[in-house]
Amino acid sequence: MPSDSETPARGKLRIGDWTVDPAADQISRDGAVVRVEARTMRLLLCLADRAGQVVSIDELLNEVWAGVIVTPDSVYQAVTSLRRLLGDDPKQPAYIATVPRRGYRLIAAVEAQPDKPTAPVVLPTPSADAVKPGPRNVPKQGRGALLGSALALGVVLLLCGAISAYWLLRDRPAAQATISARTIAVLPFLDLTDKMSEEPFADGMTEELIDKLSTFPGMQVSAPTSSFYYKDKQVPVADIAKALGVAYVLDGSVRKSGDTMRVAARLVRAGDGFVVWSATYDRSVGDKLKVQDEIATEAAKALTPAIR
Repeated sequence: MPSDSETPARGKLRIGDWTVDPAADQISRDGAVVRVEARTMRLLLCLADRAGQVVSIDELLNEVWAGVIVTPDSVYQAVTSLRRLLGDDPKQPAYIATVPRRGYRLIAAVEAQPDKPTAPVVLPTPSADAVKPGPRNVPKQGRGALLGSALALGVVLLLCGAISAYWLLRDRPAAQATISARTIAVLPFLDLTDKMSEEPFADGMTEELIDKLSTFPGMQVSAPTSSFYYKDKQVPVADIAKALGVAYVLDGSVRKSGDTMRVAARLVRAGDGFVVWSATYDRSVGDKLKVQDEIATEAAKALTPAIR
């Protein structure tokens, strides 16, 4: 897999109305040329290689961000950036379609662009004078020029190494920085009702808690897009916390009995896996939005003191 500053060498492609030149990291249309960041280009090529197929978030992370520790947010941001470059509308896509809970699919037509043949270069036949051996000793001026060229090459290599290191480390803030104690991720609440018919309520409960916790001073809450990535996935809490760069994980469930909705929530400290707070809230089923708001407000106020 190439480094962050490199794009696999391959020929030009035609994707929809755009001509894609991976070697130059640019796309063009109607005479307009747009520069594309190397990783964004690899994302586009990854989708183009499987045009018409759904490419999951995990597959994109493994192929485009191989060897780099990032969260799913990096994929969402890169897709958003790519759509902006292509002039694509996510609500009415002509290039990249979002497949909910599965990934992304390139829906534009893709075809390879043949390289234009280049005319052969005819080299002149050297004359007899041109092949006469020159003096064995290199003049002082020549030695100086060679030394200068070597120094210049060394500087260029150092700069290339620094740039490569920057791109490699740019997406690793969570792995290298110390995790703040007041960081939390709210995982999607489980719908444990008998008929599994309250998933929208459970998802709304999750978003309400994220919103409420985000209003507390000094509290850093993982974005909903990151949290919902782990919906219906069996991943240890410690691994989720490490990937999202948080110290605490809040999860819960929704149950229903007759006209009563029961919401259970628990706060887990990622460092040791202990539950440091838990609560259960019962509400009569009525205005579900009001119920979500009330429970989220009470839960956020109650659990915040447990985060130290």
